[in-house]
Amino acid sequence: MPTVSKRSSEIPDSPFQMLIPLAEKAKAKGIHVHHLNIGQPDLHTPTEALQSLKKLDISVIQYGHPLGERDYRNHMCGYYRKFGVELKPDNLIITMGASEALFFAFQTCLSPGENLLIPEPFYANYNGFASMGSVKVKPVTSRLNTGFALPDIEVFERAIDDKTRALVVTNPSNPTGRVYSEKVLRQIGELVKKYDLFLIVDEVYREFCFDGHSFFSALRLEGLEEHVVVVDSISKRYSACGARIGTIATRNKNLLHVLSQYSQQRISPGILGQVMGEALLNMNDDYITEVAKAYDRRRKLVFKRLQAMPGVKSYLPGGAFYCFVELPVDDAFEFCKWLLSSFVHKEQTLMIAHGAAFYASPGLGKKEARLAYVIGEEALDQAMDCLEEALLVYPGRTHKL
Repeated sequence: MPTVSKRSSEIPDSPFQMLIPLAEKAKAKGIHVHHLNIGQPDLHTPTEALQSLKKLDISVIQYGHPLGERDYRNHMCGYYRKFGVELKPDNLIITMGASEALFFAFQTCLSPGENLLIPEPFYANYNGFASMGSVKVKPVTSRLNTGFALPDIEVFERAIDDKTRALVVTNPSNPTGRVYSEKVLRQIGELVKKYDLFLIVDEVYREFCFDGHSFFSALRLEGLEEHVVVVDSISKRYSACGARIGTIATRNKNLLHVLSQYSQQRISPGILGQVMGEALLNMNDDYITEVAKAYDRRRKLVFKRLQAMPGVKSYLPGGAFYCFVELPVDDAFEFCKWLLSSFVHKEQTLMIAHGAAFYASPGLGKKEARLAYVIGEEALDQAMDCLEEALLVYPGRTHKL
């Protein structure tokens, strides 16, 4: 019997999806599952975007331009201008969501056997994309007790070796909600320039910065035009995850050439998603403003509830819509499974993502979990009720009451 490739056998399971069978079994029993496991917003996709599809007058959904429709790329240039970034349409490649953008970035910036630096905890799928490209994740650890502030730049520098090819950050961070300041990004930029690395920055959550934090795009870093690669998506800010429209932005012409070759191989990104995306970019900022307010209320609710739970260690995230917490349990993965298979509170339970999957360092994150506050405040309060009750009765609890 043929065996799969070694590379394929090393791809990790997704912490967001791997427990879906348990969730489905719980639902089949009539239990309501609050999904805090994945960043799928519950807020309505703007009507303007949905109407743009209904108004389409076409008889055939054809292949589009392999780099993305030029009209859409033009609109994206206008969008970036709002953040002080000047780009040309040829600096952009439209992808099937940010996932394909990240996969393309890892494939084109690193060769097999090379490594990339990432502050951990990080978006868990980075491990998968690295495995697909036969490259190694080299982590630099941040800690909950500092609100996941980045370590000193000297820590990053000590981690660089002759196989290091790129440094990767998400700003604001998934899974921690940390917002990295202009000062921090400039320090990273100097390091990247010194060692001639790529700087790959996932800026999907740029609109969601709270408590006076200002977003600063890596595309504004002077002198790093050949180094910076920014990944983007319409999924989170417009509650349009299923549209699968992302973007890679870079001014590096050699990289753009290679990225265009990758784009040609997959033929084209989705036409319908780009139609939606263009309609979204034609909207004013009212929708985003209200969405950001909603997430601000939710993060404060979650933080308040977590603070009141004995043994839980948490912090107030500065951006995005996640909170990464330490739970008073012996193994968060087992706790996540137990929530879906053995726990019910008022005919409800919740689904969360276990923390170890967001690390590359063995042994870290075993008691941690990521909560995505992407459901309404009433439902979120009920989910926190479930979590609080579950922690009181869980047989693997470690904190004494």
